[in-house]
Amino acid sequence: MTAPRLAVAVQNAASTTAVPSRAIIRKWVAAALRGARGEVTVRIVAADESAALNLRYRRRRGATNVLSFAGGAATSVPTRELTPLGDLVVCAEVVEREAREQNKALDAHWAHIVMHGALHLVGYDHLTAAESESMEKRERALLAKFGFPDPYVPST
Repeated sequence: MTAPRLAVAVQNAASTTAVPSRAIIRKWVAAALRGARGEVTVRIVAADESAALNLRYRRRRGATNVLSFAGGAATSVPTRELTPLGDLVVCAEVVEREAREQNKALDAHWAHIVMHGALHLVGYDHLTAAESESMEKRERALLAKFGFPDPYVPST
């Protein structure tokens, strides 16, 4: 039996019930990482955990919607094992608040944030205008496959 190309573990440490199912989160990550081989952990957290991680790793105060931690180069992973692609930490409270404030459907915003974070794991970024354009184009295409609208067009 061969190992799967992509393994996605989902942990829910948030107290809200408005979190998408583990199955749909796995589908969103797999779509964003199509063709990648490895392991990804998605951890859904409350604002206090997000804020602590944001301060520790980004030196920024407060909770944020998603943090992406790309996996390091593995020095000795058995050939049958998957290498770690990285971890995503999604703050449920921030995602819910942003969806309300931006007048977006909650499931569409969840999909966007999860896929956005996953794309960071495979090298997408938005530090320059060119990088932003490339990443946003990929996000739009991915979200459209799931029937979600362009997240960069303001909702009315």
